[in-house]
Amino acid sequence: MTENKAENEFEKLPPRISRLFELANNLWWSWNEEGRQVFRALDYSLWRNTGHNPVMQLRHTSQEKLEAAARDPVFLELYDMVMAKFDESQTKGGEWCGEGGPSKPAGTVAYFSAEYAIHNSLPIYAGGLGVLAGDIIKECSDRSIPLVAVGFMYPQGYFRQRISSEGDQQEQYTQLNFDDAPITECAWPQGCGPLIPIQLADRQIYVKIWQVHVGRVNLYLMDTNVEENQPQDRALSARLYTADQEERLRQLIVLGVGGVRALRELHIEPVLWHANEDHTAFMMLERLRLERAKGISLDEAIQNVRKQTVFTTHTPVAAGHHVFSFQLMDRYARNLWEPLGVDRDSFLALGRFPGFAPERFNLTAFAFRLSGKANAVSKLHGKVTRKMWQVLWPDLPEDQVPILSITNGVHLPSWQSPDVSELCEKYLGTDLEQKEDMAAYWSRIDDVPDGTLWQVRQSLKTRLINAIQFRAQQRWTLDAVTTQQVIAMGSLLDPYALTIAFSRRFAEYKRPYLILSDIERLKRIITNPERPVQIIFAGKSHPADYLSKQLLKRVYLAALDKGFQGRIAFVEDYDLNVARELVRGVDVWMNHPRRLQEASGTSGMKASMNGVLNFSVRDGWWDEGFNGKNGWAIDDFHGGSPEEEDKSDAQSIYNLLENQIVPLYYQRDRHGVPHGWVKMVKEAIKTVTPAFSACRMMKEYAQNMYSMASQPKKEENNPIEGYEIGNKG
Repeated sequence: MTENKAENEFEKLPPRISRLFELANNLWWSWNEEGRQVFRALDYSLWRNTGHNPVMQLRHTSQEKLEAAARDPVFLELYDMVMAKFDESQTKGGEWCGEGGPSKPAGTVAYFSAEYAIHNSLPIYAGGLGVLAGDIIKECSDRSIPLVAVGFMYPQGYFRQRISSEGDQQEQYTQLNFDDAPITECAWPQGCGPLIPIQLADRQIYVKIWQVHVGRVNLYLMDTNVEENQPQDRALSARLYTADQEERLRQLIVLGVGGVRALRELHIEPVLWHANEDHTAFMMLERLRLERAKGISLDEAIQNVRKQTVFTTHTPVAAGHHVFSFQLMDRYARNLWEPLGVDRDSFLALGRFPGFAPERFNLTAFAFRLSGKANAVSKLHGKVTRKMWQVLWPDLPEDQVPILSITNGVHLPSWQSPDVSELCEKYLGTDLEQKEDMAAYWSRIDDVPDGTLWQVRQSLKTRLINAIQFRAQQRWTLDAVTTQQVIAMGSLLDPYALTIAFSRRFAEYKRPYLILSDIERLKRIITNPERPVQIIFAGKSHPADYLSKQLLKRVYLAALDKGFQGRIAFVEDYDLNVARELVRGVDVWMNHPRRLQEASGTSGMKASMNGVLNFSVRDGWWDEGFNGKNGWAIDDFHGGSPEEEDKSDAQSIYNLLENQIVPLYYQRDRHGVPHGWVKMVKEAIKTVTPAFSACRMMKEYAQNMYSMASQPKKEENNPIEGYEIGNKG
């Protein structure tokens, strides 16, 4: 967005409501209901048609409507209230929720992530990693944790998804219109900002920095699409997750090296650096170069970097980590080890994963060796990760490998429906923000009348189905789709029926096909006229993942099958907006990954916080979240082939549906209230919400990870040991 554009928008707004532009360009409104209400009240039709994007909405709102709003006392009362709340959020102390919170960092934490999911108006995310990063920076804003975030500005983002009449995923890439996005050019301390230079192999490229305001947190995004770069370099940051290995390596170097240099130009000096997954590991390399430039030894430089670095790993299978051939790394020698004053073998040793691909550079191993503390993202994932990476600490038993477990959490204001939040404030107390991680507060959910809670749940489901049917109507109106496709999109969904969701990234290990294992049995369950069931699928396959595309096609063809009577739906183009409606509106959240391959998962947490019951394999977070009364666990499977695991789990799914889930849902009193079901809904809300909130998560990060910045460093568990470091300097 150019300065002229900003000036034009300010000129367009009447002075009385001139701060609407400022509010629209701070994503604080995206998780504050009152902030959204302002833009709904300004022009609801435009709000809806712009995909809830107030920046685009303001651009297209007529001058007449703006002038009318500036004279409307009802609108002005709402506007003044929201702006006062917004100003308070930018200046207040941001107390911890609960009691006895740990000390906050004494200085700025620099948080690096390859993607951020904050709102669908800024499509720079692909999946769960970005959602977690977005929730972390929003929670830091709410709690006044001094954090600055760094990532990539992907002008083409992830793809828009369309499904053909044959069930094939079609990827559509569109260029982001920066004028329509909540993003501004970086506000440099020295006025006119620099382009950040980075040497990549045989040539230098330049990076522009964009700025996103996320409440109190500044998110800085790097963009190589500047005229000073060659065409191939301008496209480097265009899309997430290219399949080309060299292009991927170049992206990661730009993310890590460019991010550190951008913060230096901004005069930001973090006391701690947090690397979210191995995508960001080259941030440590650039800081190591800066330490060496001070004239200190390599060993001392490594220790200095480690003292200020924490690392979060999310990937429980070896094949999911970034691994590059030594030959490819050699092409970037001038960028990687030569500035460190070390020889090739010494540098490559930092990325060696003993016993696995010895001639390849493992970026996660490199990150572990350059980090002072590291964590996995659930208790079960911690066990898997310590076993996987024990080879880096050969002298320690597996249970003493220094990789902590900090289970993911979700940002409650972003994901819990305002309807549920208002109900809680009415019956549990008005201090929800300060008590969201306190079990005693949420235990009072039992005081909510069953009928009242059931009415809220039904209202949310009706809203979801209306939204799905509106999307199907739009596709019918705007595109050449068949009637059967419109039915597959969910146009026949029924608010009365028990509604199950399977909504997530499509991948083989998530086994989206499992409930389709016995089609005839499933049809009997779904089409029962007295106890109907419907299943909503949503999710994207990676463009280069042929197998997952075939699984998606299998699901979509089931949705086309008339034998299911329109009770299987596939919702296209799964994004944050669709996810938010689904986790609030369905009755059951289904998840059945292959065991020990789900690091954590957060969608099920969001669902439970809204009274949606989880139905899942005990993997990731559900292994610690399930208590026998707040949802269902698919039967344990003890050993055997993947085919045997699939068969066992499919039988468990069908049995639980037929014998427990469906009967309980339709067991109603004479007023139509299923008291047994509502009892489980209350149990889900009161057990999951405090334990899996982002507030609880960030307390653990502050106490167990961020506190290391002011503590003396212990060296006995240093995974550098055992690797001889050469020193040319």
